[in-house]
Amino acid sequence: MKYQYVVILKKTGQRATDVLSALLCLFSSFTFFYMSFRSQRDRPDLLILAIALLLLIGLILTLWWRRHRRPDQVRYRYLLLLAAMGWMFFTPAAWVGALFLLLTFLEYQTKRPLEIGFDQDRIVINTLFKQQFDWKAFNNVILKDGLLTLDFKSNRLIQREVADDDEDDDADEEEFNAYCRARLTAARA
Repeated sequence: MKYQYVVILKKTGQRATDVLSALLCLFSSFTFFYMSFRSQRDRPDLLILAIALLLLIGLILTLWWRRHRRPDQVRYRYLLLLAAMGWMFFTPAAWVGALFLLLTFLEYQTKRPLEIGFDQDRIVINTLFKQQFDWKAFNNVILKDGLLTLDFKSNRLIQREVADDDEDDDADEEEFNAYCRARLTAARA
């Protein structure tokens, strides 16, 4: 759907997600190393050893990329997916693999920017489950000094910082606020 205005909010909690993902991948790698050498006393299980090595090498490369390149573009979902397959197919604790699959999906959700779309007849907040609100549900909607405020009639208040965007096609705050005032006035009539 095409919206008149789309406001992208600043991401929060990304660092905590990265730390948790890295620790879980490191833990899985060490567990797989241990299991590969424990499975057969004479020779290690080569498939689970390969998964452990891939996890460790992937984690090192990801951490290097985060440090020397663009930290906001680092994703752990493929490493978490590899760890999930290792847990599901090569350990007796397949439920841990299911948990890793869930974490893979949630890691993607936490890294995705939160967008709020403003249309003629509603406001849509793009979260895990899209939330749609009619303009009648709001007392005021305002964007001032990089802070978006959604004031609901039900005494609920959402106030979040807007992401810095380098694009030249950004709308002016006054233009956006005038649009919101017009929509609120039309909804009250």
